[in-house]
Amino acid sequence: MSEHAVSVTTWHLEQSSADEVRPGRAPADLGLSLVRAESAGPEFARFLYTAVGGAWSWTDRLPWTYRQWEQHLAREGVEIWVAWVHGSPAGFAELEPHADGVVEIAYFGLLPAFVGRRIGGHLLGRTLQRAWDLAERHPTLPGTRLVTVHTCSLDSPAALRNYEARGMRVCRTETAEQQIGTAPGPWPGAHRDEPTE
Repeated sequence: MSEHAVSVTTWHLEQSSADEVRPGRAPADLGLSLVRAESAGPEFARFLYTAVGGAWSWTDRLPWTYRQWEQHLAREGVEIWVAWVHGSPAGFAELEPHADGVVEIAYFGLLPAFVGRRIGGHLLGRTLQRAWDLAERHPTLPGTRLVTVHTCSLDSPAALRNYEARGMRVCRTETAEQQIGTAPGPWPGAHRDEPTE
């Protein structure tokens, strides 16, 4: 995987109360549902990660072994929520608890075929609600006191607007040079405009 340096701006956002969540309207014509993947194994988790992240240079988990995926998914409070449209996975969100009641939306996004269909706002609003009630499903965790997420200039141009529209606020911005490589998507060449051999 070849890499090159680019200037990347990262926005760190947070939300400090469940009352700040501004739900997004659900598209009525898509049969949209949000379901927790309670038995998500490494295969399904990695599929979601590559299928969504291939278009946005998500590469940090590509080297993970099967065992690393297993260990991560087994951590108390790590949850994967999947948006389904007429029986097909359309997007996902991963919640990851940290110390002192901080819950991070570690990953969030839609599969390319479902971008632009008014799903993202609804999915994010529901994800924030699930972040705020995480301890109800995991009684060993402290109650959520802060929900965080970060997005960057490599992500979808709509990402930052969506987070802010759902009631999150930017608390820190940084710009730095980063080495990025081509994320393959679910198969080599996925998410490229040009045809592949």
